[in-house]
Formats: sequence, structure tokens, C-alpha cells
Amino acid sequence: MANHKATKKDVRQSRKRNERNRYYGKTTRNAIRDLKAVTDKAAAQKDLSEVIAMIDKLAKRNVIHKNKASNLKSKLAKKVNALA
Repeated sequence: MANHKATKKDVRQSRKRNERNRYYGKTTRNAIRDLKAVTDKAAAQKDLSEVIAMIDKLAKRNVIHKNKASNLKSKLAKKVNALA
């Protein structure tokens, strides 16, 4: 690592961003896992909108690719709609 002020600042910023992105990514993965475990359709519909918002935020922040976000949302919607 170079000993320039700007480089040191960039390292601090990237570390902070990385931790934040890991936190949001892990939180979203946990929410997806919990949504998949739900068996009641009404509860799943309510949770689905929250999880979709979380996925959209990840895509907006470039934590995940927009196509991956789209695929996740599609699969979750299919799963929720298949519930009895």
C-alpha cells in the first residue's frame, strides 16, 4: 500500500463499504431463507414485499448484479404463489 493520504483514505473507505455490503448481503440472505421457510400464504405475501425491497437495494448499491436480483425475485414470487 502506498503511503499517500488519499490512498490511506481510500483503503479506510473501501473497508467500511465492504463491511456494510457484507452486512446488508447477509441480512438479505437471512430474510430470503426465512421467507422460504414460511408456509402461510398471507404471511409470505407480506414478507415477500419486504424481501424484494431488500434485494432491490442490494442491486441499486451494486452489491449484487441486477440480473441476479431479478432472478431471486422471480424465484421467490413463484414459490410464494405456489403456496396453498
